[in-house]
Amino acid sequence: MTRTDSPLVVGAVRSSPDSVLRVSNVVLGHGKAVVLRDIQLEILPGELWFFIGPNGSGKTTFLGAILGIHRITSGVITLAPELASRQMVGFVPQRCDAKATLPQTVREFVDLGLTRAGISAAERRENIAWALEMTGISDLAERDYWSVSGGQRQRALIARGLARRPSLLILDEPTSGLDIAAEESLVRLVVSLNRDLGITVVFVTHVLALALRHATHVALFHQGRITCGKRDGVLIPELLREAYGLDEQLLKRLSATSIQERELHDPRVHPVLGSLSQ
Repeated sequence: MTRTDSPLVVGAVRSSPDSVLRVSNVVLGHGKAVVLRDIQLEILPGELWFFIGPNGSGKTTFLGAILGIHRITSGVITLAPELASRQMVGFVPQRCDAKATLPQTVREFVDLGLTRAGISAAERRENIAWALEMTGISDLAERDYWSVSGGQRQRALIARGLARRPSLLILDEPTSGLDIAAEESLVRLVVSLNRDLGITVVFVTHVLALALRHATHVALFHQGRITCGKRDGVLIPELLREAYGLDEQLLKRLSATSIQERELHDPRVHPVLGSLSQ
C-alpha cells in the first residue's frame, strides 16, 4: 500500500515504515455485537490526532484495542517496535483511579506511572521531576493530591502518563468535568507537548470545538465506522450532520468561517461544539 496525502482516508491506510500506529481491516465488538468494522488508520510521528464522535460510538473500545486491553475480532493493529510492549505508551484515563481515602502527594501520585518500569532510583527521580516540570506543577509536588484543584489533578494525571517519557501519549477525555478556562489550559498543555517535544498524541473527546482548534488529524467515529484524515477534510458539514445530526443553523456557522480563523471563546457552550463565537 502507498501513503496518500488525501484529507480523507477511508478504506485505505497510508503506509509508512515510520508509522507509530497502523490499523488494518480491524473489526471490534462485544460478544457477537459488532461495535466498529473495517477500521483503517495510520498515525505518523509528531501528529496530533483527535478521536471524536457521539457517546457510544466506540471510541473507548478502540482505545482498549490500541492499549492491548480489548481483543480485536479480526484485522491487525501494529505499533512501532519501541511501542510494541506498550511500556512507552503513555495513557491518561478519563478519571483518576486513586482512592480518595489514601493520602498521597502529587509527586507520589505521578510516581505510580513508573510502576514496574525497571529503572534506577536516580532515573526515577529524574523522570518524575521532568514530568512535573513539563506539566507545570513542580510547585505542587509535595501537596496532597486531593487538596489541589480539578484542573491541577488532571495535570498530575498527564504527568503520570509522561513519567516514562513516552513517544505516544493517549488521553481519554481528559477535559471531562473541567470549566472552559481549565479545559483550554489543559488542551494547550497537550498541544505544547506535541509541538515542542514531538510527542505523538491521541486525544479522545466529544467536544468538537477542541478538534476544530487544535487537531492536525481527526478520526470521526460514527455508525460503526471511522472516517479519518487531515482535520479540514474530516470536519466538514456533511460528515458532521451524519455523525451528530447537527441542525442547519449550526452547520452554516461551521461553514461560514475557515477553521484556521475561528475563535471559539464565547462563554455559551454547545454540548457538541463546545464554545461558539457569533
